[in-house]
Amino acid sequence: MIWGNDSWIFNDVNPLPLLLSDVTFEHVWFSCVCVSQDHDVETPYGMLHVVIRGAPKGNKPAILTYHDVGLNHKLCFNPFFNNEDMQEITKHFVICHVDAPGQQVGAAQFPQGFQYPTMDQLAGMLPTVVQHFGFKSVVGIGVGAGAYILAKFALIHPDLVEGLVLLNINPNGKGWIDWAASKLSGLTSNIPDVVLPHLFSQDELVNNSELVQSYRQQINNAINNYNLQLFWNLYNSRRDLEMNRGGTALNAKTLKCPVMLVVGDNAPAEEGVVECNSKLDPTNTTFLKMADSGGLPQLTQPGKLTEAFKYFLQGMGYMPSASMTRLARSRTASLTSAGSGEGSRSRACTNSDSTEGVGAVTQTMEVSC
Repeated sequence: MIWGNDSWIFNDVNPLPLLLSDVTFEHVWFSCVCVSQDHDVETPYGMLHVVIRGAPKGNKPAILTYHDVGLNHKLCFNPFFNNEDMQEITKHFVICHVDAPGQQVGAAQFPQGFQYPTMDQLAGMLPTVVQHFGFKSVVGIGVGAGAYILAKFALIHPDLVEGLVLLNINPNGKGWIDWAASKLSGLTSNIPDVVLPHLFSQDELVNNSELVQSYRQQINNAINNYNLQLFWNLYNSRRDLEMNRGGTALNAKTLKCPVMLVVGDNAPAEEGVVECNSKLDPTNTTFLKMADSGGLPQLTQPGKLTEAFKYFLQGMGYMPSASMTRLARSRTASLTSAGSGEGSRSRACTNSDSTEGVGAVTQTMEVSC
């Protein structure tokens, strides 16, 4: 797929950018559904780089993405949105990729002393984006810092958000000791080496996988490291997301829309995602723990996440006639040939109920296929 600007291109197989001078037709898969347009949107808190893919489809919400710190929309979401099975979803929805200020490929370096927007202000930029493009509502997909920003956006503007898929969200603020440690680490280390443990599992870092090596290089080359340092410092000075499950706190505020929480097994964000699950309404929250997916499931298991996302959208009343994905077809065929009696089992995952916190039942899907 064609992504990027005049000097970079991102393809559908490799999520990492290639210089256009190095690209041949073997690298590029042309498709009318992947045409995208870059926009700079002026908001009350500064300029925001936004990429629109496709066109609005009737009254359907836009799918709005927000990446994690250390990434941009291309590095964070290319493998997911370029997955073959994802094309069935993108036919039905316009995609709106948001890059945090100064994190997009080719962004100019902010001047010395630039005051990076706060997390509240980053969330406060999004209503302008929704209004600018004429979206009536959105379904948000956020990772890490982006998940935190989208959750805050939904808390402030619940009328604009129909659903949220939150990967690796940590609803807790940083204590001053943790903040000081991260600040010192940022001063004494290269910023990619500081950010990588936030993005990838310990196993991935210890094994120094090809994915980790590639992203270390791309964080250096595709993102302005000075701008990244500002975003990193800002994220590490965040406050707690002010939400609690109803009945656990006076005047509790929580997310009103359907939410799917996602984390990889043994991911650095697992504890934070579990904490977030305890703060949400169990009747409209699904907790998805993905096996063999490392720190960033959308990179390592895009097919499984695509299938889960399709079921999430179907649960919201969209795409009711969508076909089964290749993963589901494969799983169904194998179960049928084996004569399995697990007819009530989900096509893609195992459902189990667990009791947490004040005794409420939460929905948990642990993908192990």
